[in-house]
Amino acid sequence: MRIHRKELIIMWKDFKKFAIQGNVMDLAIGVIIGGAFGKIVTSLVNDVIMPLISLLTGKMDFTNLFISLDGSNYQTLAEAAENGAATLNYGMFISTVIDFFLIALSIFLVIRQINKLKTEPPKKEPTTKKCDFCITEIPIKATRCPNCTSVLETEDQPA
Repeated sequence: MRIHRKELIIMWKDFKKFAIQGNVMDLAIGVIIGGAFGKIVTSLVNDVIMPLISLLTGKMDFTNLFISLDGSNYQTLAEAAENGAATLNYGMFISTVIDFFLIALSIFLVIRQINKLKTEPPKKEPTTKKCDFCITEIPIKATRCPNCTSVLETEDQPA
C-alpha cells in the first residue's frame, strides 16, 4: 500500500483543521484539569479522609494493610519493599477505590450544578397548524384551508 504525496498533504490539512477547531484543545485542557483535580482528590483521601477513618477504626493505617507473598511477616509496607518482598497491597486498593468514588461524586455534583445553570431556550409559539380535513400545514390564523377550502374552527368561534 503506497500513500502518495498529495494524499499526505490532504491528510495533514485535515489533521490541522481538526486540531485547531477546538476538539483537541478542549480535550487537552480537560485532561490537564482532570489530572490536577485528581491530585486534589487524592490528597483529600490520603491526607484528610483516610486519617479520619483510621481514627474511627482504632488508628489503623490503610497504607500498611498488605499481605506478604513470600510468607515472611513485615511490620510495614516499606520494610517489605526494602527486603524485596512481593506484596498484595489491599490497603492501597481501598484508598484508590475511595479516591475513585470521591472523584465520581465530585464530577456528578459539578455536572448537576452546570445542568441546573443551563437555561432552556424560550418555547416558540406555534405559527402553523394542521387542517382537520386534509391534514396539511396551514398558518395558525387561517379560517379556511387554502388546499381543501374547508372552513376551520377558530379560538373565538366554536365549530
